[in-house]
Amino acid sequence: MDIQTLTTFFMWCTIINGGIFILWTVFFMFAPDFVYRLQSKLFPIPRETYNVVIYAFLGLFKIVFLFFNVVPYLALLIVG
Repeated sequence: MDIQTLTTFFMWCTIINGGIFILWTVFFMFAPDFVYRLQSKLFPIPRETYNVVIYAFLGLFKIVFLFFNVVPYLALLIVG
């Protein structure tokens, strides 16, 4: 696999995962009650615990997104 193919792969990974992250964040910012009602039917937890879990998942997703998508893409751009 050449550098150009890897760069294209990580570019699309970054775009797709960035879009998922933005969509997820916007959804939880503008419709938190709807999401909580939907999820509380499947997982009955208190609202405070739910807010902490969602905040933690957003933070973890952001760190994983930056570490495994954005950083390799930028490194390949620099090398290539």
